[in-house]
Amino acid sequence: MCGIVAYIGHREAYPVVLKGLKRLEYRGYDSAGVALLNGGKLKVYKKKGKVAEMEEYAMGKDVKSHIAIAHTRWATHGEPSDRNAHPHLSGDGKLAMVHNGIIENYMQLKQELLNKGHQFSSDTDTEVLIHFIQEIKQSNDCSTEEAVRIALKRVVGAYVIVIVDEDNPGTLIAARKGSPLVIGVGKGEHFLASDASPIVEYTKEVVYVNDYEIAILRADELILKNISNEIQTPYIQKLDIELAAIEKGGYDHFMLKEVFEQPQTIFDSLRGRLDAKSGTLTLGGLREHLDTLAAARRIIIVACGTSWHAGLVAEYIIEELCRIPVEVEYASEFRYRNPVVGKGDVIIAVSQSGETADTLVAMESAKEKGAIILGVCNVVGSSIARLSNGGVYTHAGPEIGVASTKAFTAQLAVLAMIALKIAQAKGSITEQRFQHLLDELHDVSEKVATALLLNDQVKVIAEKYKDARDFLYLGRGYNFPIALEGALKLKEISYIHAEGYPAAEMKHGPIALVDENLPVVFVATKDSYYEKIVSNIQEIKARKGKVIAITTEGDAMIPSMADDVIVVPEADELVAPIISVIPLQLLAYHIGVSKGFDVDKPRNLAKSVTVE
Repeated sequence: MCGIVAYIGHREAYPVVLKGLKRLEYRGYDSAGVALLNGGKLKVYKKKGKVAEMEEYAMGKDVKSHIAIAHTRWATHGEPSDRNAHPHLSGDGKLAMVHNGIIENYMQLKQELLNKGHQFSSDTDTEVLIHFIQEIKQSNDCSTEEAVRIALKRVVGAYVIVIVDEDNPGTLIAARKGSPLVIGVGKGEHFLASDASPIVEYTKEVVYVNDYEIAILRADELILKNISNEIQTPYIQKLDIELAAIEKGGYDHFMLKEVFEQPQTIFDSLRGRLDAKSGTLTLGGLREHLDTLAAARRIIIVACGTSWHAGLVAEYIIEELCRIPVEVEYASEFRYRNPVVGKGDVIIAVSQSGETADTLVAMESAKEKGAIILGVCNVVGSSIARLSNGGVYTHAGPEIGVASTKAFTAQLAVLAMIALKIAQAKGSITEQRFQHLLDELHDVSEKVATALLLNDQVKVIAEKYKDARDFLYLGRGYNFPIALEGALKLKEISYIHAEGYPAAEMKHGPIALVDENLPVVFVATKDSYYEKIVSNIQEIKARKGKVIAITTEGDAMIPSMADDVIVVPEADELVAPIISVIPLQLLAYHIGVSKGFDVDKPRNLAKSVTVE
């Protein structure tokens, strides 16, 4: 969701920020633009559409500069258009700014500025903010830096802004609240970006900017201040990702690459933590809080989208193993509901990016009420990681495809380990069961690799059903959230309407949709619900529905009933969801590709949702 790249230093800036924008395309966007300082004058090139269209528009134009800011926009205020694209200029044309986030009180600010004679050329809240900064600068006869600091004290909402100033051609000014910003530190140069992917090619040394901090950047200088104008000491960290991790590596799409990376990413999430041979499980991020977790009166998992589905699986696992009540909440609803939360409660926040705006606000609210906050996220140094009392990284590596795949299975693996660790600390699991589940988790990477061998078979099934208008996904117990996830993937990638449902509940409404044209996907691996889901399949077949079944090796009954069967390796029902989701990811991918869609960048979607 919106991407920012900026550069100041000895290189030609335009090629750096252009490549950076392309690295950020996975975040989701509808327009792109760049502002450069050349000969002391600002030049802005921006276009609706893809980065390539902006690049073509700028071709042949003067792009020489050693300082640039660039942006990919995901529309919030105003439709996608050239005039609403970033960067935006101040009224006098001397300041250019890019912005991620939403300024909630922009209408009030806009009216004040209109009353003072300002005129606007876009519908965006961003243009209002840069005009507001200009107004403060002129009326107070102060520096741009000071004007930014004063303006942000009035601003309500979330933002990352980066400003370039004609009057200070050797300086970039950036600020952050509630949206991610990372600074790359080079030799005689600095890079800024929404995440590390545009930076890793040039430097491994980065600074993660905190909320309410302002960065003043020159080629050879980085000054960090808080909004009260107090100098902060930048904390330089080493990036732990490689350039190869954000390249396609010979695959047609990032999504397919990331699906096939899952044997390794699941192994990486377990590595150094789970040792089945010695029967040990070590989660350093929980060590200080294990007694609190074991004594928790309840656990609340807050998440959005795919991470919410991972939370639903965790609910089943934690309640079974730990005997602690678990609630799974949409963060976007939890934050507004005035929930009853206090001491003795544990909040587990699950997010791929670690920057999900709704989840962050939900965490802050619960923390203020005395709850212990644990974070489960993929990005080291992210906002959720910093806000948490403790937690566990998933170590899935960069996920470029907008539809989450490898991050989801890594979340399932990590949440299962958290449940096991709490159960061990509480004494609610036998040593035999604990060891069995360690063995099962240890083996899951290999079983996922086996499931991926079904790719060609799934591709044939996808071609058979690609023209269906609707899909129904059904599962029971641990597989119900996997049905939800399968339906979500199909919606995201193919734009086919799909609905996930508990298999037993389909009699209470969705069965009315069943006819000979409706494909029904059953996640029907061998578990304690097996006999029940066999009955549910018979109910669909009795109404001429087309059944696609995900089954377990050795199952003879369901294959005799289903129209199409995908057989996955057998596993304990607590671990099976990590395996059974694989063919559903492949099914969505191949249907999307067969329909000619860009599966890496589905329409209207964004990878990191940093606004409400």
